[in-house]
Amino acid sequence: MTILVTGGAGYIGSHTCLALLEAGHDVIVADNLSNSNFNNLERVQQIAQKKIVFYKIDVTDELKLGSIFENHTIDGVIHFAGFKAVGESVEKPIAYYYNNLVSTLILAKICIEYNVEKFVFSSSATVYGENKSPFLEMMTLLPTTNPYGETKAMCERILMDIVKANPSLSVSILRYFNPVGAHESGLIGEVPNGIPNNLMPYITQVARGELSNLSVFGNDFPTFDGTGVRDYIHVCDLAEGHVAALDKLRTGVHTYNLGTGIGTSVIQLIEVFEKVTGEKIPYQIVSRRAGDIAECYADVKKAKEELRWTAKRSIADMCRDAWHFEKSRQDNYNY
Repeated sequence: MTILVTGGAGYIGSHTCLALLEAGHDVIVADNLSNSNFNNLERVQQIAQKKIVFYKIDVTDELKLGSIFENHTIDGVIHFAGFKAVGESVEKPIAYYYNNLVSTLILAKICIEYNVEKFVFSSSATVYGENKSPFLEMMTLLPTTNPYGETKAMCERILMDIVKANPSLSVSILRYFNPVGAHESGLIGEVPNGIPNNLMPYITQVARGELSNLSVFGNDFPTFDGTGVRDYIHVCDLAEGHVAALDKLRTGVHTYNLGTGIGTSVIQLIEVFEKVTGEKIPYQIVSRRAGDIAECYADVKKAKEELRWTAKRSIADMCRDAWHFEKSRQDNYNY
């Protein structure tokens, strides 16, 4: 199939493009490069030895997005394009609501116009709000603790309503937990703009001396060691989950958690990283971030049963691959 990947030059998007190419699909990427780098796609092509068609556009631009559908026969879309930082969404709610909702609305509208019936949506575990972990897909979605999560929940509801009106559509909603790690080649991985919002790239930048120490946001959560517990999933497992979702798409809306089903605390992740890499990570405890919850981990039975997909890589693998990428980036590449 020919798959349009919006936001495909980003961290998760680039790994998914690689997984799609390796599965035999053709890939078209639409990305405005606001929080990504075209170098990622060049390296994906290098690894896969296959070409990607790239358009530098904003997915909220209906005219430019429509021209891609006009010029190519597209069999399905995977929609990553969106703002994704929880803390930033609290500070910039208007930007998050506009970008994330409008891009989804326009993409869905054009898919209907061009009879593209396969749609995979990048959602998030934040849609569960303050439900109690482990999170199950059938849970009623509670109000989330941040605008980012609200935009994902709204997009899910929008897609459900669109499918009611267009029953030939096949939509898979993938609720991610916490993607970390990098491709084993060391060629692609997570490269945030400025100070990292996510934990793993912050750890790797501390390990190589770019940042002096790690800030651990809160040690007074009701968890076993007081730090936040998350379900960390290797980005390559996550990418393979998208291919599985695409392969198993059927009419209607189908929602899946993509995680490991295992909760790991911030302190545990630091300890595994230090053990695997031999690098010491100095850290300091600071106040909690707005919007953070104590625990967030998945029930993953549905994805295993329906998609025949399960996460295979361990926390140690995630730490090892993230550090390999960080060292490769430092030594060999100009991002």
